[in-house]
Amino acid sequence: MEITAHDADAGFTILRLVGRLNMVTARQLRSSVAEAVAEGRSRLVVDLAQTESMDSSGLGVLINSLKVARQAGGDLRIAAPNEQVKLVLQLTNMERLFHAHPSAEVAYQND
Repeated sequence: MEITAHDADAGFTILRLVGRLNMVTARQLRSSVAEAVAEGRSRLVVDLAQTESMDSSGLGVLINSLKVARQAGGDLRIAAPNEQVKLVLQLTNMERLFHAHPSAEVAYQND
């Protein structure tokens, strides 16, 4: 998995994920979130537009990352999940916790 971080003009950080978010790659996202929060960037968007799939480990790291961001006074939102990722969120009833935004750029638009 490849993760790139980009600071948006609206005061949040976009983490773009390319590949599979699973047991093998979940640590990379955890590390990227921890690094961003340590640098004072706690308003995060995980852009899933190029994420091929997500398993329970990937979901777990999203939940943990949300907790880390909120404990730092921020929030974590998701954007552009594909159908497989949406299905994982629905089956686990996590779509209530992670409202999917159409794109990373609009995730904080109404705040």
